[in-house]
Amino acid sequence: MIEISGSSGFEEVDHTADWAIRVWADRLDELFKAAAGGMYSLLDVQVDPQVRSSADFCLTGIDPETFLVGFLSELLYRLESNRAAFDRIDLQFKAAFLEAHVEGAQVISQNKEIKAVTYHNLKIRQVNGTYETTIVFDV
Repeated sequence: MIEISGSSGFEEVDHTADWAIRVWADRLDELFKAAAGGMYSLLDVQVDPQVRSSADFCLTGIDPETFLVGFLSELLYRLESNRAAFDRIDLQFKAAFLEAHVEGAQVISQNKEIKAVTYHNLKIRQVNGTYETTIVFDV
């Protein structure tokens, strides 16, 4: 659903009570896009490609982990309140702000639910030039 570069991706990983995904990318903005794609994949979201929408939002934060949880939480909120999922994402990091422009489509089906994005063991690391993290979702 989300367009991510060939060096970015996600995979579901086992977690005892909740859901988790491992995410990786060459750039921080690509990591966020891959994380959004992973979250939508876990939710099994299907969209109507004919009904497009866009939105802009700005988040404050103190570190990449705060921005990531805030970003995914905002996407989850918009999914629940507006029934919209976003497949085109443009992110700009500016000191203590994250500016996002997102474009997407109306959700026609969603087979699973996530209650919240968590900070549980969340740490974004850079390993050999690649950003990676594991995100746990409360279900």
